[in-house]
Amino acid sequence: MKKLISDHMENGFLENIADMFTHDKTLYPMIGELLGDERSRVRLGAVALVEMLLEKDIDNIVKAIPGIAEVLKNLSPTIRGDAAYLLGIIGHNDAMPYLTEALNDENELVRQTIKESVEEIKKKVHLSCYDKSS
Repeated sequence: MKKLISDHMENGFLENIADMFTHDKTLYPMIGELLGDERSRVRLGAVALVEMLLEKDIDNIVKAIPGIAEVLKNLSPTIRGDAAYLLGIIGHNDAMPYLTEALNDENELVRQTIKESVEEIKKKVHLSCYDKSS
């Protein structure tokens, strides 16, 4: 199934894939695997997929965080940076332990992306707390 989805992602069928995820919640853990794909179009598609589904299905996106965080250990700094960036887009506090653990990444650009994602999450969590108190 991962090959089918990643091949479709590479060919630009993002809306079809989003429909698949919407109808089959068991696919969400696959987001991390898609993000770890060597093909940049697949990784970009994974980010776009999360952006599309984020407002509609935050609960399942949050369940995908551990799989996305696993990609922070990838050998490629580009892929690690993509994972950090995506965790920042998700903006959920569940990603903080993974990002904090990766703050000492060997690559300067990855470290910077991680720091930016941490700040983005802190901002979203702070705003969320503020919205609840209003």
